[in-house]
This record gives sequence, C-alpha cells and structure tokens, in this order.
Amino acid sequence: MKDLIVSQHMIGTPQGRLFAQAWTPTQARGEPFVLLHDSLGCVALWRDFPAQLAQATGRRVVAYDRLGFGRSDAHPGHLRPGFVEAEAHEGFAAVRGHFGIDDFLVLGHSVGGGMAVGCAAAFAGQCRGLVSESAQAFVEPLTLDGIRAAQRQFAEPGQLQRLGKYHGDKAEWVLRAWVDTWLSEAFAGWSLDALLPRVHCPLLSLHGDQDEFGSPAHPRRITALAGGPSVMQLLPGCGHVPHREQPAAVLEAIGRFLA
Repeated sequence: MKDLIVSQHMIGTPQGRLFAQAWTPTQARGEPFVLLHDSLGCVALWRDFPAQLAQATGRRVVAYDRLGFGRSDAHPGHLRPGFVEAEAHEGFAAVRGHFGIDDFLVLGHSVGGGMAVGCAAAFAGQCRGLVSESAQAFVEPLTLDGIRAAQRQFAEPGQLQRLGKYHGDKAEWVLRAWVDTWLSEAFAGWSLDALLPRVHCPLLSLHGDQDEFGSPAHPRRITALAGGPSVMQLLPGCGHVPHREQPAAVLEAIGRFLA
C-alpha cells in the first residue's frame, strides 16, 4: 500500500457505533469513493480491493461496516423490508458527515449495490458516479435458490465459524438477516424500480455472467431504468464477487468509466 495513508474510525450514530476505514493517497484528487458491502460482508472482506482502487484512481476510498456487521455495534433488532433504501439516510449519511464528504462516488457490491443506488438517488446533487457490482435489482428465483443453497452450506459443521472470524458473536444475526429477510413474503415484491429513475449521475453496472445470485437481467434493468447515462459490462467467466475473482478487469472498467 505504497503512498497510501490508512486510518480507522469509530463513528457514533443514534443506533450504535459504526467502524470505518479510509485509504487516502498522499496526493489524493477528485471525489472520494464510498464502498457498501454485501449481505455477509464487512470492511475486512473487501480485502485489498479498497487499497487497489485508491492506488488505481488516486482517490480516497472509504469503506464501513453497516450496523450489525464486522466491527460495528450489534443491530438492535431485525432488518425491516425497506432496509436497502434506508441505508442512505442512516449509516451512509453518518459516514459522510464524519469524513466531511460533500460530492462523492459510490460503489456497492450485491445488496450494497442496491444501497448504492439508494445513495445516488437520495443525494442526486452530490453523487458524481455510481458503480454497482453484482447488484440485485429485484427478487429473482435464481437469487433465492442461491440463498437457500448457502443456507444449507452454513448448516454444516464449522461453517458458521467462518462468519464469526469477521463478525464475532454477531455471525448468527448476520446470516439470519440475509436468509430470513430475502426469503420472507414481506420482501418478495422488493425492487429498485422506484429509485433508479432518480439516479442522474453516470452509472456503471458490472455483473459476472456466471453469478450464482443473479442473472444478467439485473444489470439490464439497472441500466434501462437509470435516470442518467448508464453502461452495463458483463464479465465473462465471473461469479458473484468480481472484485475478488477478476480485480484487474474491475479496476480497468472503473478507470474507463471515470475517464
């Protein structure tokens, strides 16, 4: 992480403290990126991607653990059906306030991609660019099948301990928040359809053509309904985590998008 200043932060909110980390080039330029993690994710699970993104773009990169995840405080209850849309005004707003971020770029992975759409819609005047990666735009049978398969896998001995390495004693809550929310009847009609027309910044939708949690129907819908200029890129031979599976291709796509 040459020429990067890495700092860690605890951010107070009315619901609890959020853990955040920033990667800042010594000659940082342009609007910072804020990263939003997936349903089982956290800052640590981005691994070296934030540092790679900061070095490749010369921009500050900020990632945070949502409430209930990683090193943030425990969530006081259950995720409500509107949790994707609400994140813009809750954790994301607190992070922007803490770092003094005005104009921004936002990148979200999986459900974090839906949250990134919500952030771009809620703060349309300040969002300068949106990158969605493997984002779900609606509740698709393929997504639910993937979640059921993961639930069976996590029921095997030792599998939940893998989550505990990153989420501590919150691991069971993290798993149930993902599985129970997405498989619930209350969530069955959820989509990004109402938010996307309010996204006016340039949008890049990245998706692996082998994504086990969503078909290419998602990036097609995201780019078709977005209210601003949008481009979709399907990554051949790639599954649900492009920034880990094909980091060079992801960074190259983001570089072209920013240019």
